[in-house]
Amino acid sequence: MHRLKIISGHLRPSSPVGSRRDLQRAECGSAASRSPEDVVVVHGLRTAIGKAKRGAFKDTTPDELLSAVMTAVLKDVGLSPNKLGDVCVGNVLQPGAGALMARVAHFLSGFPETVPVYTVNRQCSSGLQALFNIAGAIRSRSIDLGLACGVESMSLRSVGNPGDLSSRLMDNDKARDCIIPMGITSENVAERFGVSREKQDAFALSSQQKAARAQSSGLFQQEIVPISTKFVDSDGKEQQVTVTKDDGIRAGTTLAGLSKLKPAFKNDGSTTAGNSSQVSDGAAAVLIGRRSAVQALGLPVLGVLRASAVVGVPPDIMGIGPAFAIPAALEQAGLTVADIDVFEINEAFASQVMYCVEKLGIPLEKVNPNGGAIALGHPLGCTGARQVVTLLNELRRRGKRGYGVVSMCIGTGMGAAAVFEYPGP
Repeated sequence: MHRLKIISGHLRPSSPVGSRRDLQRAECGSAASRSPEDVVVVHGLRTAIGKAKRGAFKDTTPDELLSAVMTAVLKDVGLSPNKLGDVCVGNVLQPGAGALMARVAHFLSGFPETVPVYTVNRQCSSGLQALFNIAGAIRSRSIDLGLACGVESMSLRSVGNPGDLSSRLMDNDKARDCIIPMGITSENVAERFGVSREKQDAFALSSQQKAARAQSSGLFQQEIVPISTKFVDSDGKEQQVTVTKDDGIRAGTTLAGLSKLKPAFKNDGSTTAGNSSQVSDGAAAVLIGRRSAVQALGLPVLGVLRASAVVGVPPDIMGIGPAFAIPAALEQAGLTVADIDVFEINEAFASQVMYCVEKLGIPLEKVNPNGGAIALGHPLGCTGARQVVTLLNELRRRGKRGYGVVSMCIGTGMGAAAVFEYPGP
């Protein structure tokens, strides 16, 4: 096990979140649009995303990844951890039954024992569900401030045997569909809704190009916590590196190269390693609170949670989840697709994203403007929290009041979505 070290001053001087004063400038909007009861996002950060089994975090435990972001978020805004009412951690492949890993990370971060912590597992939406849970506690007035996190080490724990299930599973069509491999659900979406291989590959290429452009332009620097860590290389030698960049982005990707890849899940299928999300390691943390409590502590407001929704869909085509969750969240917020500036839709597979985008009539230029999981990677429990961080940073860069949506499909047949408002400069 390797202890991580967060590099001092990880936010560069050029970053718009380089100081507490800079963070506070994020708050704006008319007084009429504000309520002291609003659930607001104060700040969020993530680690870089590493390739599972061979990336920079392949030997790093999830508690270490989690501790890095938990520590950095509070440090950036100068908040003592004893001000937190609760900490919720999204995690799918749960070591130590989940609670142990989260509590260890909690103590490695220097948090006092009086602050509680727990984990939540709603598959690919676990990081977003953590935020929903903390938001719910704030709305019920159980707490004023909380930390919503997500973490996954897909290097050290793999998706495998579903475990002990009822012998009656095979007698129930929907129950049986819950154990269909995710890649096959992608094939089902592609076949049932006519999403061609060409369309999937074109979307995958766009994801890689957008992510490469964002990375080379330094757009991710303001959301990534640089971490000094160690790993064992292919020669068995221990190496120390400072991880500052997502290592799944392939800037040299071409359509010709993608078209040559063989189907990964079905001989005559269209889902490949190139148009699917990458298996990854990473963590993210988002600090949220009731607006009145946040203001009383002199903390900034980066965004406002305006709506949230989770829906169920058929398990065998679970990828269509966002097509139903997004309208549900938009209806809550009193908004339409046309009102949204940025959609962060998790790219589990290009097939399902393309279906959802076309079903809802979302302009492609509004979808994942800095790339998605096909290029960045998809550390299961981390992704939802990572998307919130990426979304709000993108809205801030645009420099005006705007709205964004985070959404993803969920294994076993669900979809989740949240609507956020960036209040402006």
